[in-house]
Amino acid sequence: MSVKLRLTRVGKTKQPHYRVIASDSRSARDGAFLEIIGQYNPRQEPSVLSIDNDKAVQWLMKGAQPTERVKKLLEISGAWAQFTSARAK
Repeated sequence: MSVKLRLTRVGKTKQPHYRVIASDSRSARDGAFLEIIGQYNPRQEPSVLSIDNDKAVQWLMKGAQPTERVKKLLEISGAWAQFTSARAK
């Protein structure tokens, strides 16, 4: 099973709010997921981002592949730097 870290959309019409999730790459965007890692709300000023860095790093160490947008969010939260330093050891 290939695991991806990606965004799933929640919220009302024209008011998107996203969850950062770990899910099987074959499942639908808003379908089944393995674990919620964080939340992202781009509509607030400034954007709200809350990611559990420990969970994100655990999934990355297990081989989960982040999407482009999630990788940028992980870089902002500091989880990507944590992962690269843990992987270098």
